[in-house]
Amino acid sequence: MTKTIKGIAAPLPLANVDTDVIMPKRFLITITREGLADGTFADLRFDNAGQHRPEFTLNQAPWTKATILVVGDNFGCGSSREHAVWGMRQLGISACIGTGFAGIFYDNARKNGLALPVVSPAARDALLQFASNPSGAEISIDLNSRTITAGETSVPFEMDDATRTSLIRGRDDTLDSLEYAGAIRDFEAGLSDGMRISVIK
Repeated sequence: MTKTIKGIAAPLPLANVDTDVIMPKRFLITITREGLADGTFADLRFDNAGQHRPEFTLNQAPWTKATILVVGDNFGCGSSREHAVWGMRQLGISACIGTGFAGIFYDNARKNGLALPVVSPAARDALLQFASNPSGAEISIDLNSRTITAGETSVPFEMDDATRTSLIRGRDDTLDSLEYAGAIRDFEAGLSDGMRISVIK
């Protein structure tokens, strides 16, 4: 199975963008995942009157159609709120390319199909420059070969095997666990009545 992520890339070079910037806490009151696209980068995208800030990259053509972000250092730091990833996915973002990501954010991204290729600072800066092209530069991320292609330039990226496999297969921890449902049932059947726990129905 192969998987390539392609799309218009938008430059977002801000460093230390935390999860409160990605998804402000006032949007965490919902008990479902619906409607979180509006909260994503809300304080960067909108002013106090709810109007689009024209200076923000994602409010400008062609980046209003961006599905890939090239981001600054330490993107996704801060709290563990999974809403940040849910909102980005609802906004149409399928990948963020950066030099490194906060650990919990990285794990939440893997569970929700958001690819986070890690590149060198020099490669990230080159991709930022490429993404800044106002004509709408498209970037291609090949998960199989761990390669990013931007125009005539191709750069490698880092991604652990488990995350790469999860993204290629479009699966999360729950679906992976269900592959072992038979073995779990067999294990449960071998337990004494006093120890038996129903894990898989």
